[in-house]
Amino acid sequence: MTEQTLKTTFRRRAERRGLRLWHVWIVLPLAFATAVTVAATVFYTGWDLLEARGLKPEHRIDSQTLFDLVKLSFGVVAGAGALVALIVAYRRQRVDEDGALREATRLHTERFTTAVSQLGNDSAAVRLGGVHALAGLADDAPTRDLRQTCIDVLCAYLRLPYTAEADLPARDPEARHTYLSLREVRHTVIRLIRDHLRLNPRDPHSWRGHHFDFTAVIFDGGDFSEAVFSGGTVSFNGAVFSGGTVSFSGSGFVGRKVDFGSARFSGGAVSFRRTVFSGGTVSFRDAVFSESPVDFGRAQFSGGTVDFGGAGFAGRKVDFEGARFSGSTVSFGDTEFSGGTVSFHDAGYFDGAVYFGRVRFSGGTVDFGGAGFAGGTVDFEGARFSGSTVDFRGARFSGSTVSFGNAAFSGGTVDLTQATGTAPSGLPLPNGSPVPTGLLLPSTWTS
Repeated sequence: MTEQTLKTTFRRRAERRGLRLWHVWIVLPLAFATAVTVAATVFYTGWDLLEARGLKPEHRIDSQTLFDLVKLSFGVVAGAGALVALIVAYRRQRVDEDGALREATRLHTERFTTAVSQLGNDSAAVRLGGVHALAGLADDAPTRDLRQTCIDVLCAYLRLPYTAEADLPARDPEARHTYLSLREVRHTVIRLIRDHLRLNPRDPHSWRGHHFDFTAVIFDGGDFSEAVFSGGTVSFNGAVFSGGTVSFSGSGFVGRKVDFGSARFSGGAVSFRRTVFSGGTVSFRDAVFSESPVDFGRAQFSGGTVDFGGAGFAGRKVDFEGARFSGSTVSFGDTEFSGGTVSFHDAGYFDGAVYFGRVRFSGGTVDFGGAGFAGGTVDFEGARFSGSTVDFRGARFSGSTVSFGNAAFSGGTVDLTQATGTAPSGLPLPNGSPVPTGLLLPSTWTS
């Protein structure tokens, strides 16, 4: 996003905000017509309430009545004058307010241009100053659109080409120095966004409800903990988590759309521990969990839709231990567990629907030990168990509708020996045919 493009964007938004007032010769007749209509309505309403049947004719009037008619005439004229004065005063106020807004926008644009030019400076210290200046401009923005533009620029800075530490040339101190300087600026952007998303939504400096575009950003660390993304759309589509620790611990994704689709967790560590996913749509579709340990421990999925469809779990550990699935629709459809460890230990499934349809368990370990299936629907329809160790020991099946319909058990181990409650539907229980090798069932289900 060039400086000239940003100036053009500001100018166009200012033009769209231009004051639009009807001509005074249109407003005045409409105002008088409205006033007459209201007065007539009040008069006839009172007439009807008093159940009047007619007027008493007066062929001659006394001086008092004449004086009252004169006062009424002057009252009508005064009321008309007051109405005109009110309209003129209102229009003058609108013009003054628009003039003040235009002046504030002009000053904001000048400061914005200076801040953006700082972001392109060779000095990391100057770039840091530009980042803080943009954050301050967002706080002081006279309109919501101008605040969003400042946020867009900060996000665009993170989307600029970036070489992670693992890709630096060996034994090149200058390249490493440049990398560390740029990393500090990028992490400052992340920290400022987080701090503003922690503020109460009634705080005038809160950035909740705005849009954040982190598409294809390379993250080598960063702290979003306890930030609340609510109202706006948030995109981490195609983002790469390649090193360091990126923390969303205790954060909240509330409403609208959050997109981690096609994200790659290929290094470092990513934490969604105690994160709340409530309402709206959260997508991890086609995400790849390969080298990063990713922690969803104690996360709460309490509304809306969360989609892990087509994701690949191929290495390290992805932890849903103690997570609570209640009221959400969570889909792992067409996901492949081919390596590492994925833990749903002690997870609770209540009310909502969790879909593992057509999941392929072809390697690694998947742990459902101690999970509680106490409500809602959990569906393993068409799942393929061919090489993983899938552990349901200690799982409790009571109240949920759990189905293994059309599941195929062709290798690996699926251990349900210490599970309690009612046997899920669709399991190949012994009824004259042998139980597939590797499928271990509790004696209470086989007797």
